[in-house]
Amino acid sequence: MSKDKRFSITSAERYSLALFELSDENNLLVQIEEQSLSIINLIDQSEDFFNLIKDPTISQEDLLKIIHKIAENNKFDDLFKNFLNFLIKKRRLFFIERILKSFIEICSRKRGELNAELKSAKKLSNDEITKITDELSKNFSSKIKLNYKHDESLIGGLVVQVGSTMIDTSIKNKLQQIENRMIEA
Repeated sequence: MSKDKRFSITSAERYSLALFELSDENNLLVQIEEQSLSIINLIDQSEDFFNLIKDPTISQEDLLKIIHKIAENNKFDDLFKNFLNFLIKKRRLFFIERILKSFIEICSRKRGELNAELKSAKKLSNDEITKITDELSKNFSSKIKLNYKHDESLIGGLVVQVGSTMIDTSIKNKLQQIENRMIEA
């Protein structure tokens, strides 16, 4: 099992770097990044699609047909379609989410962006998200690419992570700290 994890991490990095270099050579970085995000969103939003790419019993022909339909409906660039087909033929579609996320991270790094995660207990408006992004950009002296998620389990407050720096002002975290102190006492 650990061999499989090691394989997936190193392979994902290699495949994503290859996709980056091909996209860059063909001046398609923006398009391929958008198309990669659409596949990641499809994986997140469609349990059927998630199960499909993880199912080893689905034939390559069926996967190729499905990906072809998705690519056609979303008007994917030929380079991206060929990349997805290549992953299917090499039986690496299982790692598509990791590969595409790694590709997007490479694109962000090349643009000098820092990736940040923001979770909030209440749904934030676009204005509030923009203000938080601007404040983080000032504090970290770098352009911030913010991934926002609404998480009701936080009860209240925010959790922000930029690289290895985490700021957790959530009520859930404060309750956890109180519980830990009570256990220690």
